Amino acid sequence: MFPDADPSESLKGCVILADPSLREPTFRHSVLLLTEHSADQGALGYILNRPLGKTVGDLLFDPQFEELTDIPVFIGGPVSTEHLTFSSLGWSESEDRLQFSTHLSAPQALRNLREGFSVRAFVGYSGWAEGQLESEMERNTWITRDPEKRLLDTESLDTLWNRLLRELSPWHALIADEPDDLSLN
Repeated sequence: MFPDADPSESLKGCVILADPSLREPTFRHSVLLLTEHSADQGALGYILNRPLGKTVGDLLFDPQFEELTDIPVFIGGPVSTEHLTFSSLGWSESEDRLQFSTHLSAPQALRNLREGFSVRAFVGYSGWAEGQLESEMERNTWITRDPEKRLLDTESLDTLWNRLLRELSPWHALIADEPDDLSLN
């Protein structure tokens, strides 16, 4: 299903990378996890490599959720940016696949954190209307990838897009580090 994905198949659980030609600032060099997708209902996902530079403790002041205060907050996308939502990510070694739960309440996020999942908070999400993502895929706006365990690592998010792109082909490796202003090349 992945790099030449059939846009009519569900891409739920898939990772999509912004194509290097995508210049729109919200999604430029972004890596998204699609958490919902169907051709007739649209798609929903979260940008994984846009940390807000804040933690839950900076935004949520409830002593009962003290364990969540150090959870990083990410910009999930341009939709509903006034809402904070939690997601948990984990890797199933037995199934060799990414497990995720989204739209978690703070108590659910706390429970998942205690169970060993990587918990992230998102402000906003990315959404596509019916057929919109499929149309963008046909125009090569997005590159699909299998999710990988290293997506759980929040330490090197600033290079995540570049690293994932480099692995696709020698051509992608060449353009992965291309400067925004080509006159600087």
